[in-house]
Amino acid sequence: MTKAEVIAEISTKTGIEKADVLMTVEAFFKVVKDSMTEGNNIYVRGFGSFVNKKRARKVARNISKNTSLIIEEHYIPSFKPSKTFVAKIKNSKKVKAVADKA
Repeated sequence: MTKAEVIAEISTKTGIEKADVLMTVEAFFKVVKDSMTEGNNIYVRGFGSFVNKKRARKVARNISKNTSLIIEEHYIPSFKPSKTFVAKIKNSKKVKAVADKA
């Protein structure tokens, strides 16, 4: 499902115009990005957490040139779903049906 499809679905279910839903969704994403850039995590009860994960310094290899390079310690954004969200997906018959088709 794309962002446009999500916006259309929200608009249909709530009766709010697509333009207003688009502005709201974009504002949410901007708040999440800005907060995580500042080092803050976002916790949405019943949905999940947007957290910054620390990656340790490591030595990587470039196989084609047979050289090693150092990747410094850095942070990456990550999403951790809540237990209720995970349980809902695990018990979903539609998810199982789609997975069986693939």
